[in-house]
Amino acid sequence: MPDNNYVLEKKEIILLGASLRKIEQKLLKQDPEKGISRIWFQGEEPYFDVFFELQNDEIVWFQFTWRGKSLSWKSQKPEWQTGTTNEFKIDDVSFYAASKTIENDRETDWDFVNLVKSIILTRAEEDIFNKALALFNY
Repeated sequence: MPDNNYVLEKKEIILLGASLRKIEQKLLKQDPEKGISRIWFQGEEPYFDVFFELQNDEIVWFQFTWRGKSLSWKSQKPEWQTGTTNEFKIDDVSFYAASKTIENDRETDWDFVNLVKSIILTRAEEDIFNKALALFNY
């Protein structure tokens, strides 16, 4: 299990942000009649994902997973929730990406929140990441 020390050099943070690639939209369920769209980015590292769910172009759900940690936000309860994923547990279910589960932390891991913000900041020129940065002001 990784430790909670998320001190990375600026170069590493920039590389993580640059590695995020948008996954083809046809793979994600969309609901245009309700104004709902989903966007998924994957990083070069295994288990490095960023998900957005938008309704009428506003983020209603955000999730960032990396190295066995997660950060989530949803509009119904606009606060940060950190947690631990099952990706470092070895069993038959863990080998399937769709089986990712998250166990929420009892207390928000603010070091991880700040690291995620710094990675998102490297992509601030893109509209979706700029919208994600605004979530950090809640």
